Amino acid sequence: MYSPPQSDSRPLVFRKSSYSNPQNCVEVAEFHVGAAVRDSMNPGQGHLSLPATEWVAFLEAVKRAGL
Repeated sequence: MYSPPQSDSRPLVFRKSSYSNPQNCVEVAEFHVGAAVRDSMNPGQGHLSLPATEWVAFLEAVKRAGL
């Protein structure tokens, strides 16, 4: 799992995705070198951190898939 550099000590601020619904809720926190994603129904279970290049690739794939 990718972790933000230690120099980025600001706390992650998650926001709920506009595509979330009651059965499938996702929250995203963007930081200067990537993004973190977590399940908003279970925020205590942790998050997945992605470097910026992977985050951009993920967003582009979702857009292409029409999701």
